[in-house]
Amino acid sequence: MYSDKKEWHPSHRHVISLMVVDEPGVLTRISNMFFKRNFNIDTLTVSPSIINGQSRITLSFFGDDSVYEQLIKQLNKLIDVIKVSDLPKGDTVIRDLCLVRVTAKDAATQNQLINYCRFYRARIVDATHDDLMVEMVGKPEKIDAFLELVGPLGIKEVSRTGVTALARGNGVKGNGMRGNGVKGNGSVSGASTSAGSKTAGSPDGGDVR
Repeated sequence: MYSDKKEWHPSHRHVISLMVVDEPGVLTRISNMFFKRNFNIDTLTVSPSIINGQSRITLSFFGDDSVYEQLIKQLNKLIDVIKVSDLPKGDTVIRDLCLVRVTAKDAATQNQLINYCRFYRARIVDATHDDLMVEMVGKPEKIDAFLELVGPLGIKEVSRTGVTALARGNGVKGNGMRGNGVKGNGSVSGASTSAGSKTAGSPDGGDVR
């Protein structure tokens, strides 16, 4: 008999890194793979790698593990994809860069924003009579918290680079697999988790900057 009830899987952020051939159309084919499986890409960054003719793509998106594993299998089948790396949160250094312009027309507001920047290790990079521009580098969650904090002051503009990430020293390994932590048949070795301890009172979770 068929049931109308569908099995529910928790959705959380996944971060993956792809080494790809540096050719036109590669990004389109990867994006279409996500579109066909109803995955919305949260952030996407592309940069040259240390190998000529190859680029590194870092993707973050939300989804459950069951569909995520199917997506990894399909990404492995793309001829332009050289290596797929799963980047679990606890074993990865993840950073985002944000520029935000905040209204600061009086001395009291300026001092308040400067104090926020000191606590979050952000810095003022531009100033006018009406606003201050702040640059901040850190975990996406840290930047989200900072933006929520300064929101009542009046945010004029925000620009973020998106997530970039690298596995820690003992995080993701090749071990004869096609891609760090991803087996040749496309199954994921070590599913992405939301584990990771934070140091109390530290907005950056205690990570070394």
